[in-house]
Order: sequence, then structure tokens, then C-alpha cells
Amino acid sequence: MSTFDASTLIYVIQIVIGGLLVGIGVHFVPVGGAPAAMAQATGVGTGTVQLATGSGLTGLISAGLMMSVTDNILLIVLSGAVGAMIMMDVTMIVGNWVYIYGIGVPPVAAKVDYDPITKDPQPPYISPGTVGHGVPTVSYVSGTIGGLLGGAGGSLIYYALMNINGVSGLSAFFAIGIFVVNAVIASYNIQGTIEGFHDPKFKRIPRAIQACFIATLIIGIFAVLIHGGA
Repeated sequence: MSTFDASTLIYVIQIVIGGLLVGIGVHFVPVGGAPAAMAQATGVGTGTVQLATGSGLTGLISAGLMMSVTDNILLIVLSGAVGAMIMMDVTMIVGNWVYIYGIGVPPVAAKVDYDPITKDPQPPYISPGTVGHGVPTVSYVSGTIGGLLGGAGGSLIYYALMNINGVSGLSAFFAIGIFVVNAVIASYNIQGTIEGFHDPKFKRIPRAIQACFIATLIIGIFAVLIHGGA
């Protein structure tokens, strides 16, 4: 498939949609970076790209397993979404165990006075000198949504590439690359830490959508051409 036809265009569209889902999903993931690792900020104590990529890789594995038994795009994308979601949820809950039982601090958000999900007050539980700690309910729900979107996006990219030449290794390699590019773009847009969809930084999503669309469109065209000639 060295030239563009109707089916090729569909694959490019699928890749672009997948990239947008990844970029949007990253904004839902509660990331606190180094401060969170020291229980001084809300979120998981690692970087945006690392956490997103980890869930994305899990989603790709789930999608790959499902694709080995069916070519139903809905089941494949859902499988990847659920796989990434489980990875994200396990990471957040284990992190909370460390915060609660290891450090002795409650999960609390600093960007809101009341948790939007539970309506519990937040300021009374914020330790002096910190901007929250752990993964409170609202951040956990947000991270779950982020995992679903990211996993679905990565799976859609993988599905499109696999349908071009059926080489799983090459398709996974390119899917991971496209996933990471969009995760990095979203990370630069966030610029540091984010608590979830209740964080003021979440309103920056429109800029990320524009950047991810352009980047994924360019990369997607090259990926499809390369796969078609492989």
C-alpha cells in the first residue's frame, strides 16, 4: 500500500483520533512528580509521560491479545482501554497505601475546598508546607478516565497499523512512539503537576488538542506510508 486510497485515509483518521484520545487522557491523570514522591503534592509521584506510557503499554498488550482472537474494532479498543485503566487504578491505589500507611498522610486535594465526588472538605487535611498529598477520590476517578482514554487511543492506533501489514512488532513499535509523542505534548501543556479534571490546568486541553492533532496527522501519514511499503 504505497499510495493513498480510501482505506488508507481511514487508517490515518483512526491514528489521529487515537493520538487525540491519548493527549486528552493524559490531562486526566493525577501526576505530582517529585513533590508527590515526598508527599508534598497531590497525585502519583512520577512524571506525566512515564505514568501515561506505562498505562499505554499495558493497554497495547491487552489490545494485542484481543486482536489475536478477533478483528472486532470495538472489542479491541475496549480491551486496551480496560487494560490501561486497570494499570492506572492499581498504581494509584498502591500509591495511596504508601501515603496512608507508610507516611501517615490522608489523600487530599489542594485545588478545591471540597472533593467534587465525595463533597468532603479538603483544607483541614492538608499538611502545612504542602499542596496536598496522595490520590483523593476526585483524582482517582479522573485517573481512571485518563487510563481509559489513553488505552483506547493507543489501541486504536495499533489496530490501524496492524490492518496495514499485520506485522505486530512493527505496529507496536510505531504505536508506542505515537503514544509517547502525544503524551510528551500533553506533558508540556500541563507544565508540571496536575490533580485531575478539577485542576485549573485542565482548561488548557484545547491547546493540547490542536498540537496533538497536527503532530499525529504528520506522524500518522508517515507511519501509514512506511507500513504500506514494509
